[in-house]
Amino acid sequence: MNLDDSQIVNDNSQQQSPNTSSQGEIHSKSWSANSVQELSFVNLGSKRLSHGSRGGASDPEGFSVSHREINVEDARLVYVNDALKTNERFEFAGNSIRTAKYSVFSFLPRNLFEQFHRVAYIYFLIIAILNQLPQLAVFGRGASILPLSIVLLVTAIKDAYEDWRRHRSDRIENNRMSSVLVNDRFEQKKCKDIQVGEIIKFSADDTIPSDIVLLSTSDPTGVAYIQTINLDGESNLKTRYAKQETLSRTPEKDRINGVIKCEKPNRNIYGFHATMEIDGKHLSLGPSNIVLRGCVLKNTNWAIGVVVYAGRETKAMLNSSGAPSKRSRLETRMNREIILLSIFLVALCTAVSICAGVWLIRYENDLEILQFYRLKDYSEPQVKNYNYSGLGVEVFFTFLMSVIVFQIMIPISLYISMELVRVGQAYFMIRDDKMYDESSNSRFQCRALNINEDLGQIKYVFSDKTGTLTENKMEFKHASIFGVDYSGEKTDSDGYFIQVNEQIWRPKMKVKVDMKLLELSKIGNNVKGSDSISKRIHDFFLSLAACNTIVPIVVDTSDPTEKLVDYQGESPDEQALVYAAAAYGFMLMERTSGHIVIDIQGERQRFNVLGMHEFDSDRKRMSVILGYPNGTVKVIVKGADTSMFTIIDNSFSLDITRATESHLQAYSSIGLRTLVVGIRELSVPEFQHWQSAYETASTAVNGRVALLRKVAVNLENNLEIVGASAIEDRLQTGVPEAIESLRKADIKVWVLTGDKQETAISIGYSSRLLTSNMSQIVINCNSKISCGKSLEDGLITCRNFVVSDDLTSIALVIDGTSLVYILDTELEEKLFQLASNCAVVVCCRVAPLQKAGIVALIKNRTDDMTLAIGDGANDVSMIQMADVGIGISGQEGRQAVMASDFAMGQFRFLVPLLLVHGHWNYQRMGYMILYNFYRNAVFVLVLFWYVLFTGFTLTTAITEWSSVLYSVLYTSLPTIVIAILDKDLSRRSLLKYPQLYGAGQRHERYNARLFWLTIADTFWQSIVVFYVPLFAYWKTDIDGSSVGDLWTLAVVFLVNIHLGMDVIRWSWVSHVSIWGSIFVTCVCVIAIDVIPVLPGYWAIFDLASKGSFWICLLGIQIAAIVPRFGIKMFMQHCNPSDIQIAREAEKFGNLIESTNQEIEMNTTRR
Repeated sequence: MNLDDSQIVNDNSQQQSPNTSSQGEIHSKSWSANSVQELSFVNLGSKRLSHGSRGGASDPEGFSVSHREINVEDARLVYVNDALKTNERFEFAGNSIRTAKYSVFSFLPRNLFEQFHRVAYIYFLIIAILNQLPQLAVFGRGASILPLSIVLLVTAIKDAYEDWRRHRSDRIENNRMSSVLVNDRFEQKKCKDIQVGEIIKFSADDTIPSDIVLLSTSDPTGVAYIQTINLDGESNLKTRYAKQETLSRTPEKDRINGVIKCEKPNRNIYGFHATMEIDGKHLSLGPSNIVLRGCVLKNTNWAIGVVVYAGRETKAMLNSSGAPSKRSRLETRMNREIILLSIFLVALCTAVSICAGVWLIRYENDLEILQFYRLKDYSEPQVKNYNYSGLGVEVFFTFLMSVIVFQIMIPISLYISMELVRVGQAYFMIRDDKMYDESSNSRFQCRALNINEDLGQIKYVFSDKTGTLTENKMEFKHASIFGVDYSGEKTDSDGYFIQVNEQIWRPKMKVKVDMKLLELSKIGNNVKGSDSISKRIHDFFLSLAACNTIVPIVVDTSDPTEKLVDYQGESPDEQALVYAAAAYGFMLMERTSGHIVIDIQGERQRFNVLGMHEFDSDRKRMSVILGYPNGTVKVIVKGADTSMFTIIDNSFSLDITRATESHLQAYSSIGLRTLVVGIRELSVPEFQHWQSAYETASTAVNGRVALLRKVAVNLENNLEIVGASAIEDRLQTGVPEAIESLRKADIKVWVLTGDKQETAISIGYSSRLLTSNMSQIVINCNSKISCGKSLEDGLITCRNFVVSDDLTSIALVIDGTSLVYILDTELEEKLFQLASNCAVVVCCRVAPLQKAGIVALIKNRTDDMTLAIGDGANDVSMIQMADVGIGISGQEGRQAVMASDFAMGQFRFLVPLLLVHGHWNYQRMGYMILYNFYRNAVFVLVLFWYVLFTGFTLTTAITEWSSVLYSVLYTSLPTIVIAILDKDLSRRSLLKYPQLYGAGQRHERYNARLFWLTIADTFWQSIVVFYVPLFAYWKTDIDGSSVGDLWTLAVVFLVNIHLGMDVIRWSWVSHVSIWGSIFVTCVCVIAIDVIPVLPGYWAIFDLASKGSFWICLLGIQIAAIVPRFGIKMFMQHCNPSDIQIAREAEKFGNLIESTNQEIEMNTTRR
């Protein structure tokens, strides 16, 4: 959790029950571990949300269940150690899980149902059914079904293999053994047989089989450390607690009888709302009392708990649906062209059927004697009509037969080809060593195969700051303590260490220290005078060491006399502060639910943790109530400056507050993250009042969350300011260069962060997002009226820059408070106009849903492609809203990765991903779609021209098997291979000239103009293919089957040579696929013609024995290709594209470099 970010985190309030002595001192005798967790969270549902709200909106279908009160209808009653009674009224889900989609019996119908969601498959199914009717049979019944069957079979095999792997994983998980209490003894039981209400025991490093409420642990204080990496990807340890009332019970000896009243199963992994009645006591349960399925027990010998959710009702299983699917923009545009091809197909079929009707009317009186029609059947003594049902029916049948003959105008193989190409492209993206992160040992992940080509068309990049642009590895830099700035030069030191049982304990991470501050920190707290600076320094570092949720873990080293203390926690900020405190002699040694032990300059002191209110996104601060060794009680609070200065008592230290504010301003201006620390001593009445209010709130059945927040707010006031900390979150390697490359590629980069405005602006300068010559439009408003005026002023400023044609010099900086009044109102349109005219937009202090709202602002008003990139849970909404979402595998867990379409380790990898792989993917896929349209249309048009010369009877010279195999076997492989391997430009050129990325933004590779040019070229080539053999063999005795073989070979030769002309980088695989397809076609044509039962027996041998065949075959290729080749050369010479210019630069690179010439690209075309 990052306290400066408006991100969603837990509020785990732990409470102990101290006894109050008559002397007014508070001592700890018995420590309970009551813990109630307060939570706000991002809505991951699909319902429309209000993006303007600062707080998170909740999902009424599941996420907000933890915030609603538990009533009888919403409650689940779990009887502890009584599974029969628990399941008596309602039989809850068993613990068996199933992630597989299919069973043996449901696979075929369900898989076919899912595949036929594609309208094209339904189209081809109808075609196949029509061909089974005798009146409409054009092809053989088996041949007509083959293409669709092959496509369905390939997809079914892929789906079956994936589901088999899921079945295997389910079987392993369900048969895992667990220790379950049966008849007062723990016995081994398969996980799938565990029931709600049963008590289970698990040991260190065991994976939790169900969602359980903790009853007891091996730790005397009831604490258990768990790792949630299987649930949310976070490797840092979290703490969970057993209740004091159940902690001392031994289930084998002391039978535990009680009932838990909890909420119904829901997907909120950060929230849990329940009560437990045991021994007549009414106890409250919160998120810190439940351990979820998939978590692993760490640093705890054993733990015991009762199952409250099992199997598919566990939170982990309810969250296993994954991110919402997205659809490629290129595929969406492709569907438009398929509709046009469908209209064209209907037009061809209509023309044929009309012409057939005209032909029947014209020859109506001759139908009985026409050689190839035969109106009457004279084979039987009784003469009857043969193959004729009247003019209207004949015209209708002709239309349907035309659809069957011309069916491949809609390319069925295109869909399966696109899937295979995307898999191949993903493989090369994943294996790209330039996108391998050594620090995290992680490769690029392609989590959504259906939008690879969208990476080549991005116009807007929305980026988080912390952990995305920066490393999220915090380093303590400066401190302001009691109005004194300690920002001098830092030096390396040997590091603080302590001796424990003749062993040396050192902090795992070293921190550079300010020598002056280090000397003052050693003076200690025993100096007379309450205003002593050393006392303030003591309070400051003690606050850093104590006010957190860090768990110290002792790690062995190669030296048995030395151990390292690793501070584990959910927040990198907290880790940095605790390491800093240790470096200055305040070393956190131990943490339990009831106390902490801190070594202060060699003296170990135990502080009783009387209560804690953790950080939440509403208060933006956390507090801890400590019982000091001398009997006093103090509340320590730390948090963001915006929330802390409102609760500081300035009557005692106004000058110090102003000095601290000045220091914070200076820290923020250089990009540092800041926190303010305050402290207040509590009197006995004040503590007793808080304790009473806290106990009442934590045991409340209704409104517990609101009551706990109110208790925290009432406690956190009238503080004395102690100081402020400044932490550096360094930029990731290569971020400035990456942003510069993206801007050269005409990609707008917007930064959306929860940090302070000064910090965000500073990071903007250091990352080269902002430049010194930019004019900044800053909007910080607290009302809708002032926001509207600021937007109007900004638009006027933009208009002035439009006159000077210098919009690249404007940057917009806006805060979350202003967005509250702008998003989801009529001011949105003005914000869009202003932001779209700015080169850079920086949004600071924004909530997660506001990030999604900013993305929606652009996405819903333009056709430009958007990309969102982030690393934390607060970025999930933004990632899912954008056209392309990228998760960074960072320090804040893997929530962003799990919700993303792609994942990688560093922001700089965005450059090769977009500029290289995105460009290649778009260029290849755009070409492949147009080529598939071309190769199928040219074949259909050849059939159409033939119909014009055969009385519109839909007879074909090309054999039915060649018609079927044309798109499945003859021409399918080359286009797939080229779409995976071909590269129009090298990686070096694409990175050297980022402007080349604009080809995708301008849709240069796939657009309506190219589509119609392709169709025009297809018409010409089909005319050449058909009419050259027709005229060559006119008035000869060659039969239809022979010329049909010539047309088949001519088309296959032509489309493969056409493809070969467009290949930029040849490889042996490309040669094999193209020339191998031609060879396979020749073999298949020969094989078909040597089968006596098929028409055209031996036709190819008779035809190929004549020289005219080879002359025709060669002449067709030349006549069909030369016009295209000539126009292509002319256009490249007179009006070359940027890509063609760069390709020439690659070819003559050495010559250009030797003459010091620069490559001039075309101006940006919008």
